[in-house]
Amino acid sequence: MASTDQNHIENNRQHTDASEQSNTTHFGYKTIDKDEKVSMVAGVFHSVAKQYDVMNDLMSFGIHRLWKRFTIDASGVRPGNKVLDLAGGTGDLTAKFSQLVGKDGKVILADINSSMLNVGRDKLRDRGLVQNIEYVQANAEYLPFEENTFDIVTIAFGLRNVTDKDKALRSIYSVLKPGGRLLVLEFSKPEHEILNKAYDFYSFNILPKMGELVAKDGDSYQYLAESIRMHPDQDTLEEMMKNAGFEQTSYKNLTGGIVALHKGYKF
Repeated sequence: MASTDQNHIENNRQHTDASEQSNTTHFGYKTIDKDEKVSMVAGVFHSVAKQYDVMNDLMSFGIHRLWKRFTIDASGVRPGNKVLDLAGGTGDLTAKFSQLVGKDGKVILADINSSMLNVGRDKLRDRGLVQNIEYVQANAEYLPFEENTFDIVTIAFGLRNVTDKDKALRSIYSVLKPGGRLLVLEFSKPEHEILNKAYDFYSFNILPKMGELVAKDGDSYQYLAESIRMHPDQDTLEEMMKNAGFEQTSYKNLTGGIVALHKGYKF
């Protein structure tokens, strides 16, 4: 990776970077006005929504299913729980949560992007999952739910696309019940340099080409690769969760730190 790109990454990992204190933010490696990011990210996911599940399987060699299963197992979900699957996209987590919370529970699949939400709704309804699932188009920074509503909130591979991550974490904290927990499943920083270099090569040389071939949109997958590199690393994100009020925070590296599962509680 070019040294200029590396400088972008290192600067972003310092959460007190000047752009965080101004009206600018990052869209991949670009610096843009904060007001522009929602529409630019929306364009990416409107473009890739129909091929999103196929690309997830191809990009991760199917391993994303194991990461999501690990998240479900770590959630401690119980029958009767109320769960918010935030940035839930095509509903992989929602499908399993729906089965586990049962008829007395509820799962809300929320996503800021209408195309992703529509794909998720159609997929889950085709599977006959209708009785305890609701669909809400929502911005993670301004969740349209009452305080102390949910036992569990998950956000899988979505936090890195949020403009103001601190505001989103505070909003999530507000809608959790006392004793509730947040699980953030997100791409992160590989633990070993050899893996980091191999992952960089794959992300920037193969992933966009795969996106062009399968989803007919290499640019969106170039952005996704860049957004992963600009996302806060494991320790930085844990500190952000603490600053938002979460307690007993922890994270577990998966696949050598390519992905990390963060967990925090509201007391």
